[in-house]
Amino acid sequence: MPKKRVLPYILLGLINNQAKLTGYQISQEFNNEIGEFWHASHSQIYPELQRMIDDGWVMSDEESSDSKSTYYVITDKGNDALSEWLNEPLSEKDDLFSLKLYFVKDKHDSLMKKLIQQQLKINSAHYSHLLERKKLLFSKSSDIESSYGHYLILSSAIERESNHIKWLNDVLEELK
Repeated sequence: MPKKRVLPYILLGLINNQAKLTGYQISQEFNNEIGEFWHASHSQIYPELQRMIDDGWVMSDEESSDSKSTYYVITDKGNDALSEWLNEPLSEKDDLFSLKLYFVKDKHDSLMKKLIQQQLKINSAHYSHLLERKKLLFSKSSDIESSYGHYLILSSAIERESNHIKWLNDVLEELK
């Protein structure tokens, strides 16, 4: 089964956050803010915007647009599509947590807590898996010595998951 395209939802989220954006402004968002965790090129953005116009998810804002720039605004149909996507459960294989979280503006939005809880479940399962791997592969010091690089990588992954879990728990506490 083909993987669901994510770019249209990113574009919807970006436009939704600003009320209206030009293609150039969207590109700048990828170069600056969202580019920290997701990438899209100019050559991907404009054809996707056209598909989204064809699908009725966005339209050009005639009042703001001129001969040099087209401003895009999200439609009701686009808002529904964005909301539906944001509310789809997270999965370990998609790694969309940061992206979806980026589009939640209000600390008190129920989606915020839902995303944090889902990611905590994913990270906790991964953390347990990594601990089991470490126990299985490196129970003796001779195992560590014979594959020290692998041991370091696994230890680093365990530390990363532990820190992420702590951060997620801290955020959940803050949301109470």
